[in-house]
Amino acid sequence: MGLWSFWSFSLLLCVLLHLFHPKFLAQAEITSHRANDRFDRLEVTTLEASVIRESKALHKVDDGTKVLSGFETEAAGALNANNGKQVGNETQSGLGKQAPIGIEAAPNSHNRLKITGKKYWNISEDNHIMLGNEFPETRTRSKRSVGTTYTDNVDRSVSGEAQSRERFLETVQGVSNSRAEYRRTGEEARGSSARQSEPRLDTSTFALSGDSAHNQAMVHWSGHNSSVILILTKLYDFNLGAVTESSLWRSTDYGSTYTKLNDKVGSRTVLSYLYVCPTNKQKIMMLSDPEVENAVLISSDEGASFEKHPINFNILSLLFHPAQENWILAYSHDSKLYSSMDFGRKWQLVHDNVMPGRFYWAVMGLDRESDVVHIETRIAKGRAEYVKCRAQRCTEGNRQYLFPGHVDTNSLVVQDEYVFTQVTKSGQASYFVSYMRESFKRMKLPKYCLPKDMHIISTDEKQVIAAVQEWNQNNTYSLYISDSPGVYFTLSLESLRTSRGPAGNLLVDFYKVEGINGMYLANKLLDNQVKTFITYNKGQTWALLPGPATDVAGNNLHCVLPFCSLHLHLEMSENPYTSGPVTSKKSVPGIIVATGNIGAELSSTNLGMFMTSDAGNSWRQIFDEEHNVWFLDNGGALMAVLHAVTPIRHIWISLDEGKKWDRHSFSLAPLYVDGVLMEPESDNHIITFFGHFSHRSEWQLIKIDYKGLFSRRCMDGDYQTWHLHNKGELCVMGEKQIYMKRRPGNRCMLAQDYSRIYSSEPCLCTAYDFECDYGWERQADGKCSPAFWFNPNGAAKSCSTSQSFLNSTGYRKVLSNNCKEAGRNVYSPRRQACRPRPPRGLRLSTNQGELIATVGSNVTFMVYLDDGDSLKTSIQLDFGDGIKITFYSNLSRADDGIKHIYRATGIYRVTATAENSQGSDSSTLFLHITSPVDRVYLSAPIVAIRGKKANLTAVVWPSHTRTVTFFWWFDNSSEPIITLEGSISYTFQQGGKNRVTVQVASGSNIMQDSKVITVKEFFRSLLLSFSPALDEHNPDIPEWREDIGRVVRTALSQVSGVAVAEDQLLVSLYPGLPTTAELFILPYEQTSSEHKRSSGEALEMISNIFVTALNQGLIQFELKADIRIIVYMTQQTLAPLVDSNSIHSGSAMLMMLSVVFVGLAAFFIYKFKRKIPWIHVQTEDSHEKEPEVISTVGQSDNMTKVKLSEFPSPKELMEKELEARSRGGIGRNMDRIVTREFPNCTNV
Repeated sequence: MGLWSFWSFSLLLCVLLHLFHPKFLAQAEITSHRANDRFDRLEVTTLEASVIRESKALHKVDDGTKVLSGFETEAAGALNANNGKQVGNETQSGLGKQAPIGIEAAPNSHNRLKITGKKYWNISEDNHIMLGNEFPETRTRSKRSVGTTYTDNVDRSVSGEAQSRERFLETVQGVSNSRAEYRRTGEEARGSSARQSEPRLDTSTFALSGDSAHNQAMVHWSGHNSSVILILTKLYDFNLGAVTESSLWRSTDYGSTYTKLNDKVGSRTVLSYLYVCPTNKQKIMMLSDPEVENAVLISSDEGASFEKHPINFNILSLLFHPAQENWILAYSHDSKLYSSMDFGRKWQLVHDNVMPGRFYWAVMGLDRESDVVHIETRIAKGRAEYVKCRAQRCTEGNRQYLFPGHVDTNSLVVQDEYVFTQVTKSGQASYFVSYMRESFKRMKLPKYCLPKDMHIISTDEKQVIAAVQEWNQNNTYSLYISDSPGVYFTLSLESLRTSRGPAGNLLVDFYKVEGINGMYLANKLLDNQVKTFITYNKGQTWALLPGPATDVAGNNLHCVLPFCSLHLHLEMSENPYTSGPVTSKKSVPGIIVATGNIGAELSSTNLGMFMTSDAGNSWRQIFDEEHNVWFLDNGGALMAVLHAVTPIRHIWISLDEGKKWDRHSFSLAPLYVDGVLMEPESDNHIITFFGHFSHRSEWQLIKIDYKGLFSRRCMDGDYQTWHLHNKGELCVMGEKQIYMKRRPGNRCMLAQDYSRIYSSEPCLCTAYDFECDYGWERQADGKCSPAFWFNPNGAAKSCSTSQSFLNSTGYRKVLSNNCKEAGRNVYSPRRQACRPRPPRGLRLSTNQGELIATVGSNVTFMVYLDDGDSLKTSIQLDFGDGIKITFYSNLSRADDGIKHIYRATGIYRVTATAENSQGSDSSTLFLHITSPVDRVYLSAPIVAIRGKKANLTAVVWPSHTRTVTFFWWFDNSSEPIITLEGSISYTFQQGGKNRVTVQVASGSNIMQDSKVITVKEFFRSLLLSFSPALDEHNPDIPEWREDIGRVVRTALSQVSGVAVAEDQLLVSLYPGLPTTAELFILPYEQTSSEHKRSSGEALEMISNIFVTALNQGLIQFELKADIRIIVYMTQQTLAPLVDSNSIHSGSAMLMMLSVVFVGLAAFFIYKFKRKIPWIHVQTEDSHEKEPEVISTVGQSDNMTKVKLSEFPSPKELMEKELEARSRGGIGRNMDRIVTREFPNCTNV
């Protein structure tokens, strides 16, 4: 009994000591009950990450990454721990089957991804040119884009208490069953049980205590053998839309322990985002939440110390320079771009109205100055400009506008040697490319491709790969490959499968295999089935993938091509901390691991993991469930983690290319894994798992050191060679290649810099080492033949500079193909002598295809000649404005276009003529040169006679010649009268008030003016003039004229004492100087002829009263306190606007001029009557008695007589007209010569 008690006590002591081991302290915290019960559900938003290049997967940022413009950077990710599912269908953390579908990212440099060899191309869909893996920049404060750090942002949102208790019980049960293991089936399970004594992993766990309420986290590993890891946790309040709490943690021992740094950054400072400089990872930048404090915190020692600098704008995204560690671009919430040259200490505005994500640093080796910035700026809805300037000197005078004209918004992409833009006209998009910073050229697709949409997938190896949606495609795209300048494209694969991402972005199933040149995978829609195809020669030939012979349990599958094949999911993981469904690595060429299925088509069910070790020639199944697989030890080992919704505590590791797998425990309690972080291409053999034991626990960080799996470093005898081949054909991309790899099963560590390629030998060229040239198509026998629309005998442009040219044979060598042609070159272009040809196919256009331009702007004409281009072919370009130029067809001089400026508006006939000794050809276009319409004035009588024509004139400023269109709307008419002239005669058939509206259209500019015209049977009118003082206070605007007219009408009614209804008196002031007006006296609304006669008599009486008052100067009004204006009468007319010109009361003016000419004639006859023999005149009257002017209509005895001598001479009339024009008349047709010196002339 004593012995039994001793052993019982010893066992109890061991158990107690084991429970208090430091590694299990975190587990003890899990089971503690909190009053504030809750659980966190996984929620993930789309990745808006920085762009990486030469990377195998998004999470491996340090693997030689390069951003679009060429800089090294890291992605900053954010992992949300709540995907918005209901509790009953709750998705667990990151590696489950319904794991995070994306990463909420910190503010990022750009939303464009260009990942060379990326397994999946995710392209933002906005009908514009996008680079591969580009995500839309639609971000809110809670969803910002990724910064240039590699941070992991984990969001865990809080749910209800009742549901959290249910989850709490599940968690407790999971901990109590922590000894349960996930076991493999069949041969794998038997193999793993035999290796339980092999080396194990060294693991340690650290809990971020006190941060259990924080629902976001950002994790950064500095990398490059640095032991520093930074973690920023935040509490994001979704109701407030802001971060309310934050904690910063730092580890200096690869994640074994962490220290809280809140005191160093300020206990009250709330941090929102974290960045790391890609060129010097010791430099850290963090943003404080602008709702609390708008500042940046800077560290130069990997977060050991910080300095704070306030800023006056809210940073939305950052872009670090590819070479200069202190240079940063910052994009603000109000669309402004700022630059800093001292790592954020001081900022300077670069440009405003910048499109989000459309700004780029200079590409080293291509841009002359390293501080050059490429910017897309918005100038109007749907229109933008491409601006190039220096970051600290981007004033208007220092800006360059490299693209002639406007571009579509969200279309500028600067990538490697290329700059892409897009211009949409009349619903048809045109795509332009600049290669090596040369002039832009239109990208040429096959003639009848007629693209609806285009996305740039890759620009590697000085070649553009694009996904193009042709006119007859809806849910698929076609794959096109270009020549080096990115201008001429040929078809590679039709019907690429596409889908839409969570944010509506376009997803193209296309994957470049790492480590093997020219090897791609793509999913194609064929007979309504999606199948996976592979190419070894950069898209010249495609083939189905062969299925494995057996399944994971060793059972025969009997999968026979073409009826059965292997199909792979090529999507890119939205979570950069999972491997995604397909992965490969440059350091282990030939190995591909992917998720897929076997059968007739791609499926989302019955998925398993498949692997190839010979570059896709043969495949084997390694798991019958989905796993995330990473490459360890520079690619020499594989690690697999089950893709499950339940918590896990085991990983699988293989050292023999997936043939055998060892199972290792990394945690005694199952962990909901939110992500895995490792430093690529390093020798530290450290992995970090981050997640949580329950949905209420703190963040758990588990450090795994797998160095113990290896016994030594690899020596020469540990490697073996293998031959790359394509179904037995050893020549791949024009050469025979032999690679080196570690012998499977050797437990030695790979050297980071060991050579993978053992030898390479060029092969003789075949037809499939060449792609079909532009205008040629691949036939069933493998040969290239000209398309029906292409003329292969057309003269090449090279004839314009020499006597011979390289004539295409229909083939162009695949870029980076190393084959050699033996003897006579069958496929390469052949040099031929230029034969004299007459010019044919001459085409003339503007650079953007528009036939309208504004006056004073540069118009760029493009001249194309399909045939007959030679040194002796001359081109004459007649601009239609009297200027012509002639140049010798050496059209290369005109590649940038021929610029011309038109100084006047009008429609110009532009003609290009090509001529040589063999003949000629010509092309013509009609170009509209317009200027914006500043204002329009409708000159119309305010009173017209019913049934008589009235002249209406639209006066336009500035004046236009045949370049505007006039739309005339009369009263309630449903259709306008359209004219090209500014004048129209119209007959009003309906009495009363009629509204007339004229619209003037000039290009996209439309303006209008309206007038109300009163239509009567008859009326009386008087022309009025005013004291000269009124001209000095005349602003010549409609409102002022209306007010003066109202004052004059009131003064007439008051002084004359005539009881006239308000609508019977109308006073209309005319534009321009001197100030003139017309008084209209309208009759009562009477219909019978007797009433008309009485109304006419009444109008005559009222008119005489007004004439008397005006002649006596009784009509006055006070303009200001010390300024009184007297109203005078100039002329009285009867129905003066009938058949008149655009000058109001034109008939009255005509009558006055007629009287002048009659008087001159009488004077002439009187003076020279004795010298003209055929004239006989009685001269009894005295010379002192001057003849009177008698009205031709009628005369009233009480009317004032006007003598001819009182009229001004024609010279005086001309002087007054010139004076009136110089004083600001509104135009030739609107100038009025009205002056007080005119005597009163009464016509009745």
